[in-house]
Parts: sequence; C-alpha cells; structure tokens
Amino acid sequence: MIQRLPWPPRLRTAAGWADIGRGGLGALLGLLVTGVVARAVVGGGPWTSPLLIAPIGASAVLVFAVPASPLAQPRSAVCGNVLSAVVGIACAHLFPDPLIAAPLAVAMAIMLMSLTGCLHPPGGAVALICGLGGPETARAGWLFALSPVGLDTLLLVGAGMVYHRLMGRSYPHRAPVAPPNPHGTADLPPSARAGFTAGDLDAALARYGELLDVSRDDLDALFRQVELQAHQRLHAQILCGDIMSADVITVDPQQSCDSALRYMREHDLRTAPVIDVDRKVLGLVRRAELQANRDRKVETVIDPFVHRVRPTTPIQALLPLLSSGAVHEAVVVDADRTLQGIVTQTDLLAVLYRAHVVEAMAAHK
Repeated sequence: MIQRLPWPPRLRTAAGWADIGRGGLGALLGLLVTGVVARAVVGGGPWTSPLLIAPIGASAVLVFAVPASPLAQPRSAVCGNVLSAVVGIACAHLFPDPLIAAPLAVAMAIMLMSLTGCLHPPGGAVALICGLGGPETARAGWLFALSPVGLDTLLLVGAGMVYHRLMGRSYPHRAPVAPPNPHGTADLPPSARAGFTAGDLDAALARYGELLDVSRDDLDALFRQVELQAHQRLHAQILCGDIMSADVITVDPQQSCDSALRYMREHDLRTAPVIDVDRKVLGLVRRAELQANRDRKVETVIDPFVHRVRPTTPIQALLPLLSSGAVHEAVVVDADRTLQGIVTQTDLLAVLYRAHVVEAMAAHK
C-alpha cells in the first residue's frame, strides 16, 4: 500500500524553489517579530519563551507560503482565530468535560468562521486549545482571545504585509481585475467576451461540488490564461511573418504633416509607421494628429509607443494585444529593429477565420 501512495510533485522550475525559500524565510522572520513584539508589549516570561501559541505557526504557513489563498487573508486570519478562541472559551465554561468541550468548540468554530466568511484552518487549533482548557487559558479567561490569540495574529499579519511588499508580492491578495473597456462603455473588453462566461464558471463550480481554496476571480483569470496558452500551442506554427503586410506605406520624419496627410489619404490609411533613412522604426503617426498640425513636421507628432514583434513571433502572441481595443497594429522588425512589415487587426482576424474554416472542414471529413 505504501508503494501506491502518490509521490510529492517535483518542482520543475526555479520559481518553485524561490517560492519555497520565500515562504520559509517569511515564516522565520514573521514569527520572530511576532514573538519579540508580543513579549515587549505584554511582558513576562524569559527570553527563551516568547509569547507565541502553536496555532500561530499554522497561520504562518498560510500567510507566508500561500499568501494568495482566501484562507490566508488578513480578515480570515484575525477574525478566524479570535472567533475560534471565543467559541473555545465559551465551550470550556459550559462543558467542564474537555472531551465534550474541545470537539464541540472545533465544530462550532468551523461553522461560525464559514458563516462569517473568515474560514482559517488554524482557528480549529485555537478552538481546540481553548476548549481543552489548561492553566494558561484558565488563568487568562476571556482575555485569552485578545492576548495572545488576537495580538499574535495581528502581529503576524502585519509582518506578512511588510514582508510580501518587500518581496514584490501583494498581500492582502488582490484578484486580477478585468481591464476596462478602452472606449469607456459598459461592455466587457473584446478579450473577455469570447470563450467561457461567468455563468459557465459558476455552473462548473456547482457541478464540482467541492470547496476550493482559490477565489472565483483567480479561477477566472487562470482559466483565461489556460485558454490562451492552449490556443498558442495548437496554432504556434502560424507566425507574424506569414501574415504581415510587407509592402508597407511609411512616412518620413522630416516630411510635413500636410503632405503626409495627403499621402495617407491616397492610400486610405489611418495610421502609418515613421522610419528613418536606415528603415528603423521611430514610431507611428495618425491622421488625426496630422490634421491638427498641418504646418509642422511629422517628427513633432510621432507616437513612439509602437508595439514591435519579430517575423518569428507566433500570431497568438498578438491576440491579447490586438483584441484589447486600444491597439490596432503591430510593426514587424528584425533583430536590428529594421521594418519588415506590419500586422493589423484585419490581418489577424482574416487568418484566424481561415484557420477556423479549415478546422471545421477537417472535423467534418
């Protein structure tokens, strides 16, 4: 039977080892700060016995090792531990037999934390300790919920906030926010309208029927990244160099805005790349800016923020960019940043439509 037990998953990336190191170091520093500050605030006890309780170690695992978990958030940690302590102390007062008080305390703590939206697993350990009684809890009484439980948890959470900020991570965790519509309307951005919907996710979670240690918003963001990754894997053979327009209409930076405007109107263009004598891309120019600055040179109205890709870039890398509604084209350059072509939303839409038709025909054969 031992041989059939699953082996722990191997860490395949350096990021995994880095996360382990950050989690361990964070717990070390967080608990050290918590113990030292709690001892200084409350006092009492020798230096070798800091004012810490065992469940705070479990809280440290969540706060520092899995800071994105809903169970590790500050509200869950503080409220979960304090409420569990109150429940445990109440059960100890109502039921003198610890074999009755302790299990009842844990059960009620789980229900109370779930009802208040602050489920925190170490709270079960807090409730168990308080339900069992003991000299420390008996001596402190109801104040045990405030110190050491509340004080330790607050200090640990505060240390976690500072530590994760120094590590460049967000704690409390902020779920990814959907980008706003670039046109300021109530519609979702184009990239969020295709694929699965919020209703699909809710239905799948309902069918799954299990409580997941991840927020719904995080699941939504993760699944959209999975969709994009799968699409890139399945269509990685189509490159920007295959679909780009190579005969690109360009504008000279020393050209007058008036002549550039007439030139772009002749070719029915709204945007054109600006290149120097070596065909290096300087930026983009748009008809609206040219119209408003007819007497000036093109170099004064260049938009330098142009999105550059290589001919070997898979077209799927352009999907998030050109489907956002804010960007309509990407210039294709070589290793020397020399202009090779341009890919527009129309180019991308045409090739995706063609790929869809081919896949549909193949599926019906």
